[in-house]
Amino acid sequence: MSIVIHHNPDCGTSRNVLAIIRAFAGEPTVIEYLKTGWTREQLLGLFAAAGLTPRDALRVSKSPAEEMGLTDPTVSDEMILNAMVQHPILVNRPIVCTKTGVRLCRPSEAVFPLLQVPPGTRFTKEDGDIIIAP
Repeated sequence: MSIVIHHNPDCGTSRNVLAIIRAFAGEPTVIEYLKTGWTREQLLGLFAAAGLTPRDALRVSKSPAEEMGLTDPTVSDEMILNAMVQHPILVNRPIVCTKTGVRLCRPSEAVFPLLQVPPGTRFTKEDGDIIIAP
């Protein structure tokens, strides 16, 4: 199965999702988007496939979104999208693409359905917490 993860290695959730993919589906294609950046077309395609708007995918925590004024409800999706292209850290992560679909995998267990992991399957995250596939 061909799987792509848009990954930030400094993010615990992203590291856990990558570990889950490796445990249940093998080695994915890992795109470190903070290094590669985003294109407008790429983001539009990912968001459409995942059923997200730019506002839905905006990372507010530990990002400059608020200081840039992007959390104001009057800011358009177009403005948010343009800011995401200029500042890749503004995109929430990880975004995982599989043949079953595309999803923003927060919390970590959101990746289980994409991998078709059987319900009740357990996984121990890097902090020792156990999560269970729905």
